[in-house]
Amino acid sequence: MRVTQGTFSFLPDLTDTQIAAQVQYCLDNGWAVNIEFTDDPHPRNTYWDMWGHPMFDIADAAGVMMELNACRKVNGHLYIRLSAFDSGHGWESVKLSFIVDRPTAEPGFRLRRQEAEGRNIRYTTETYSGDRPEGERYA
Repeated sequence: MRVTQGTFSFLPDLTDTQIAAQVQYCLDNGWAVNIEFTDDPHPRNTYWDMWGHPMFDIADAAGVMMELNACRKVNGHLYIRLSAFDSGHGWESVKLSFIVDRPTAEPGFRLRRQEAEGRNIRYTTETYSGDRPEGERYA
């Protein structure tokens, strides 16, 4: 199963050239770019680990790509995403976010159906690797 989150999630993985083009678009718009990684891509996990600091003052995509490659060397077996933050007055939110790297094997998620009172049915999403400790989910 392929985890689909963020912009471009239903497209094939972007090449480094395509990633650099998207990063340059973000920088040209004045957005700060940051790199994050995790081994838990559950849709409700909004707290990914940040690689370094947000890059507020970088004007060229090459600087971001250099940091991305450094993150890949250490965390290449995990999910890595880029996010672009617009700090402009009235926005102050993430404008673009997409996964740039993922584990070679993605166990995926299961949908658990539960029958509740009054013939109600509840569904919950669970990861197949969620029972493993953090850092070992995709080892």
